[in-house]
Amino acid sequence: MNICVYCASSETIDKSYIKAGEELGKRLAEGGHTLVFGAGKYGLMGAVARGIRQNGGEAVGVIPKFFDNVDVTFWDCEIIKTDTMRERKHIMEDISDGFIMMPGGVGTLEEYFEIITLKQLGRHKKPIAVYDVNGYYHKLFEFLQYSVDEGFMSKEVASLCFYSSDIDKVFEYLKNPDTHSYNKYSFLEDKDGKD
Repeated sequence: MNICVYCASSETIDKSYIKAGEELGKRLAEGGHTLVFGAGKYGLMGAVARGIRQNGGEAVGVIPKFFDNVDVTFWDCEIIKTDTMRERKHIMEDISDGFIMMPGGVGTLEEYFEIITLKQLGRHKKPIAVYDVNGYYHKLFEFLQYSVDEGFMSKEVASLCFYSSDIDKVFEYLKNPDTHSYNKYSFLEDKDGKD
């Protein structure tokens, strides 16, 4: 599988996250998967890339051309250059068979919410897993539950991705994903023609 990993490029994070990223890259290589990522050499992004390449795996980095003037690119992989961030995300989404979100900042969150929104709208049926290292996303999922409780989001949306702090369970899910489908606009059918 081509597995897209969304994660941090920050260099100020605890080393335990870096270790987890390198281990994820190693596991991708051992499983014969190809990493699809944002082509960054720093933070978790670089850690996952190092992990897969040091263990004989392949990686495809997708990065906008405007990063050419800063030294942030992980070059030991196939590189695809884009004109915009939107094009970057589109290519990463298109060439990937599944997605893993590791800890990250606003960029990672934006990528995650876009890919799960596209699944919610029926634009793809690819598996999405959240690898919750150190319980990083615990409060985020508390907030998402609050959104469900307040009626802004259906509880069915939670079934569109898998959430675990166990790397073995993450890979097992990607291998055997839940094929649950969700229709965001099923409430229109429930009206049965009544307005």
